[in-house]
Formats: sequence, C-alpha cells, structure tokens
Amino acid sequence: MSALRQLLLVPRRTALWMVFATVLFAFSSSAQDQSPPPGPQPMGVSISMNGQNPLQDIDSTFKVFAVMTLLSLGPSIILLMTSFTRIVIVLSFIRTALSLQGAPSNQIIIGLSLFLTFFIMAPVWERIDKEALTPLRAQQITSAEALDKATVPLKAFMLRQTRPKDVELFVEISRIGPTAPDALPMKVVIPSFILSELRTAFQMGFLLFLPFILIDLVVATVLMSMGMMMMPPMTISLPLKILLFVLVDGWNLVVKSIVLSFGG
Repeated sequence: MSALRQLLLVPRRTALWMVFATVLFAFSSSAQDQSPPPGPQPMGVSISMNGQNPLQDIDSTFKVFAVMTLLSLGPSIILLMTSFTRIVIVLSFIRTALSLQGAPSNQIIIGLSLFLTFFIMAPVWERIDKEALTPLRAQQITSAEALDKATVPLKAFMLRQTRPKDVELFVEISRIGPTAPDALPMKVVIPSFILSELRTAFQMGFLLFLPFILIDLVVATVLMSMGMMMMPPMTISLPLKILLFVLVDGWNLVVKSIVLSFGG
C-alpha cells in the first residue's frame, strides 16, 4: 500500500511544480510586457510652480511677454511718431485724385513713404545716436538715461509740427495744468502730433484735388454740350489727368512740397 501511495503522490507533486512554474512564467511575461519598449522614448514636459523662486520665474515671464508686445507694436508706434503719417496720406490722395485704383500700388506708396521718412528724420536719428546710443554702447549712461535723452530730439521734432491748439486740447484733457513745451509728457505730445499730422495731410490732399476736379468739370461740361451724355466723363478725363500730371512733373512737385512742409 505504501508503494502504491508513493506512486500516486509523484504525479501530484509534478503537477504542482508545473502549475507553480506556469504562474512564474506568466508573471515574468506580464512584467516584460509592462516594461517600456526599446528605442527612443517620447519626451515629457512637466510644468511646476514649486521651484526655488516661483515669483522670480513669474516676473521673468511677464518681462518676456512685455518685450514681445513691444516688438509687435513697435513699428506702428514708431511710424506714428515720425513723418510717415503725413507722407503716406498725401501720396494716397494723389492716387485717388488721379482716379487710379491700383497704380501705384500700396507697396510702392508705402516704400516711397518709408524712404522719404528716413530722409526727413535723418537729423533726428543722428542726434539720438550721438546723445543716447553712443554713450549707452560705451557704458557711460544707463538704459533709462539713454531713453530720456533719446526722447528729447524726437519730442522737439514733434512739437515743431504740432499746432498749439492740439497741444492745449490734450493738456486740458489730461489735467496736468500749464506746462512748458519741453516738460510736456509724451502721452500729450504724441496724440497732439498725430492729430496735427492728419489735419495737415488732409489740407495738402484738398489742394492736390483742385486741379483734377477742374479737369473733370471741364470734360463733363464739354461732353454735355456736344450731346454725348452717354459717354462716361472718366473715359476722357483720366488720360488728361495723367498727361497734366506728367507735364508738370507732378511727382517732383509733390515730394518737394512734402519735404518742405516739415521745414526741410
């Protein structure tokens, strides 16, 4: 009987060992499946506010945001503080007075306005470079002092082109009281300058429109007297406008008038 019992226990022990080996193999396989596959793994980014100096990080973020904002708005601000506004408006009036929709194109008008702006503002840029940028590069003054020195020639240029009435308007609105022109803040000088530039540009545009309006009136009157009421006056007046503008060397006169209007 004992021999028979031993024979029966041998298969049972073998089965237990086989079950135990199967469980171990399954566990090892699942562990291998959960392990990351070989090769480059995707990078993860973790953002946390638990750094050593979180306030300093936030302050740096705001500084970067402010710099990016200034870089995006800087060109528009600089163009409004120079002679560009008057030039581009007058040139646009010329194209409208000639009844030309796409000649010269917007790119040509803006490019010519930019180059004329560089020419007119050259003395101001040279003074800014001499009084502010050169000492700053030589580390003789701080950036704040350089900014203060750079605003002096620019403010002087804008005040020369600004009507006293416009300055008084913004001084009254801002309620800063009587102030000397050199002590006026830029928040008053800049809008006053822009308002004066718009008024001057529209005055010049009106004067440029007058000869072309006379051509339209003459052509329309002649066509009506001849009984040719069905013919559009623009068909005859447009070539006459272009011919008159070319004969009087219009572009030379317009550019000369614009430059001299700034006291150049």
